[in-house]
Amino acid sequence: MTISPDGFPPILPRPDELPVVHDPRKSVYLDETDVDIQRVRSAFAVALHMHQPTILADTDDLTTADLVNNLQFMLESDRDGDRHNARRYAVCYRRMADLVPRLVDAGTSPRIMLDYSGTLLWGLEDMGRGDILDALRNVTLEPRYRRHVEWLGTLWGHAVVPSTPIPDIPLHIAAWRHHFATVFGHDALARVRGFSMPEMHLPNHPDAAFAFVSALRQAGYTWLLVQENSVELCDGLPVNRPHLPHRFVARDSEGNTASITALVKTRHSDVHLVGRMQPLAEAKTLDCESLAGRSIPPLVSQISDGENGNVMMNEFGRAYASAVEGMTADDPVMLNGTEYLELLEAAGLGPADYSPIQPRGQHRIWSRVVYSGRDELDRIIDDLRADDAHFDIEGASWTADRSWVRGYDNVMNPMLRLSAAYHQTFDEKSVDPNDANHPAALLYLLLSQTSCYRYWGQGRWTEYAEEICRRGMVCVKSA
Repeated sequence: MTISPDGFPPILPRPDELPVVHDPRKSVYLDETDVDIQRVRSAFAVALHMHQPTILADTDDLTTADLVNNLQFMLESDRDGDRHNARRYAVCYRRMADLVPRLVDAGTSPRIMLDYSGTLLWGLEDMGRGDILDALRNVTLEPRYRRHVEWLGTLWGHAVVPSTPIPDIPLHIAAWRHHFATVFGHDALARVRGFSMPEMHLPNHPDAAFAFVSALRQAGYTWLLVQENSVELCDGLPVNRPHLPHRFVARDSEGNTASITALVKTRHSDVHLVGRMQPLAEAKTLDCESLAGRSIPPLVSQISDGENGNVMMNEFGRAYASAVEGMTADDPVMLNGTEYLELLEAAGLGPADYSPIQPRGQHRIWSRVVYSGRDELDRIIDDLRADDAHFDIEGASWTADRSWVRGYDNVMNPMLRLSAAYHQTFDEKSVDPNDANHPAALLYLLLSQTSCYRYWGQGRWTEYAEEICRRGMVCVKSA
């Protein structure tokens, strides 16, 4: 990947490119849906998460290595397995854009939600895979198909939210939105209402959760997909009606609150659930539930990597098509998240009717709070840690066996220094379209926080992060 003024991914708007924030009160699907919610007993939603990180080319000296998308790296690998998987992954990135039109043209009504990281979008562009992006544009923009495909927003660099510096969260959100609009257009961006967190990792530190939800709402998002084991009811009990929408409430150390509608993904991450269309099977066991005096269909929500593993690479496409083609009028209805929530709103329901939930572990914090304030919050968190070695504020995700912070000082410390230096240098400085240091610094900052650099343990991947942080500091100091 080239790093020149013309080679940057479109993540930093020029002065004449104002960020686009849509009107969340304007519906997306109500005028297009073919679903009568009053006749639905249960429903299910399926989302696919797609990601490839940006890494450094395989050279002896990483300080001079070019940036390259991992998909390209795999295609050029000396190992047959890497090359084979890369070709299959590329098929998966396009697959739904081919499947949906075929199924729609055959008279069926499929649904799919798509979550593509910014680094993957950039990689596809840089590799010249316009065929994939063109196919995705077709199902995103063509009126005949667009109601069947919902895009979910995410963080551009696939950063893990709880361990991302709070000031950088809005940068990732804005970068993805600007990049998406550049690829698919502002009208397509206006239809993006739901948000998918990388690694499904939800912050449970009160100040981080509040900042995250506030940033989502400011960007125009109306709902968030959360993992069942990452949230709790406000009394600390587990969520007992996970198939109904909830109101996710975040409260900070000063007592401020922000909220957003949440759809709950049940169970832990398992590609077999989506790969073999388990959400449909689960929805068949459910029936309407009462909410605010109304009978509504529950929604089974699941998300999975869209390409990893044999099931997703080789089985999902057939299982998905077979499920859609075999559905009858008596079966659960396939819906997308925004469509489901808009149908409920049209039936007279809204966020005020949804049960409140909060990040896991926060009941233990708030039950001890005497007055608001960061010092009080820090003291309570320290006391809880002293009382319970398992208590943490690193967030919660689809996996409970991994820390994104512990053991990664060689990544976290440079990342935090780069973040502080970036904001000290650029927060009050307007964008100069002739200065390449600002977009380069932003690119390296967002890349430094990619989850993959801390997923595989110490070694080559952490070396990528260290070098990317070094390059980012060079750009900041040169500004």
